[in-house]
Formats: sequence, structure tokens, C-alpha cells
Amino acid sequence: MKNIEMTVEGNILTMKIDISKDFGESKSGKSITIASTEGNISLPDNEDIKIGVNVYRKK
Repeated sequence: MKNIEMTVEGNILTMKIDISKDFGESKSGKSITIASTEGNISLPDNEDIKIGVNVYRKK
């Protein structure tokens, strides 16, 4: 994962992303990546639930 912190408390998933960060151009070159799970991943302590997140801004 890039720039994503996830925590689960009870039934609440919280994600923390620093939107000031920049990881360069996306593969397509159309946007700038801010954060990514880099595909689908399991939630912390729960293999049955998956999540996939991409945060970006247009160039």
C-alpha cells in the first residue's frame, strides 16, 4: 500500500490518507497518484472482506 493507513474498530473501517503526498504519474500518465492499495487487499484482521482504493488528481 502507498500512503494509506487502515484500522477497524468494531464494525467501522477508518482510512487515513495524506492528500499532500505525490507518488508520480499513473501508468496511463493521465493523473498523479496520491494513494493506492495497489490492487485488492484484505481488511486488517478480516480475510473475508476485500478493498481496493486509488486516490489521484488530474494532471
